[in-house]
Amino acid sequence: MFDLKKHMKANSIDHAIALLLENPDARLIAGGTDVLIKLRNGKPGFSELVDIHSLEELNFIQQDEKNNILIGSGVVFTDIIQSDIIKKHIPMLCDAVQSIGGPQIRNIATIGGNNCNGVTSADSASTLFALNAVLEIRGKGTTRQVPVSDFYLGPGKVDLKKGEILTTFKITPENYQGYFGYFYKYAMRNAMDIATIGCAVSLKTKKHIIEDYRIAYGVAGPVPMRCPKTEKSVINRKVSKSLLDEISQTIETDVSPRTSWRATKDFRMNIIKELSKRATKEALLRAGEEV
Repeated sequence: MFDLKKHMKANSIDHAIALLLENPDARLIAGGTDVLIKLRNGKPGFSELVDIHSLEELNFIQQDEKNNILIGSGVVFTDIIQSDIIKKHIPMLCDAVQSIGGPQIRNIATIGGNNCNGVTSADSASTLFALNAVLEIRGKGTTRQVPVSDFYLGPGKVDLKKGEILTTFKITPENYQGYFGYFYKYAMRNAMDIATIGCAVSLKTKKHIIEDYRIAYGVAGPVPMRCPKTEKSVINRKVSKSLLDEISQTIETDVSPRTSWRATKDFRMNIIKELSKRATKEALLRAGEEV
């Protein structure tokens, strides 16, 4: 039984902001795949909801005049998977969201909710980290741009102030044009399971030399994270099988997984190292390289 005290349906972004300010204990609900579970389980702080489900202002995937790819926070995962823009320019995001839940979940869960939960296992997050995504956040009379790497403040904590709403994910052409990427998820089951480790790689090559390289993880630390030492070690290196082995060794200096009921630290580290090789290899193959 849901202990729902107040449900308020917003008819616009500004209306949702106003409702949040008028009801300081209220939380947003979009797809509800996480919020309703917490409400059903009686977790405090979820009994007053501002509903932004199906708000058209948040439901779009488009390119603007500067070729920025813009994804509304209310877009569901199925729409991302089916988007011609995403499939053409950043298919690694399709890889990531395709791994989330089952068809029913992907039909209703939103990319905004997946990131606003602030959990390190969010499958879309590591890909957005590798793409240097920028998040647009609106408040009453304010708009600010926040890099996704600064959005995550700690486990379950994100950079959203009272009365603010995440509205848009922006990927600039400098971060996707000429890049090839891949997302690899390891979980205990093949489907409908939370990631034990998620790994996203985005790279650019020229004449078999890696010009740029980004690798990001989920569940390798308390928040999704990039691996700067490993990334730096790969730049201007020639593509080779031995380089993949070097990446898997260097990655240990960047990550600090923990032991939980799902997996031990040592097991996670083994998966982290293996996924660094697999995701990098697949990204290189997409770039037309031979490994």
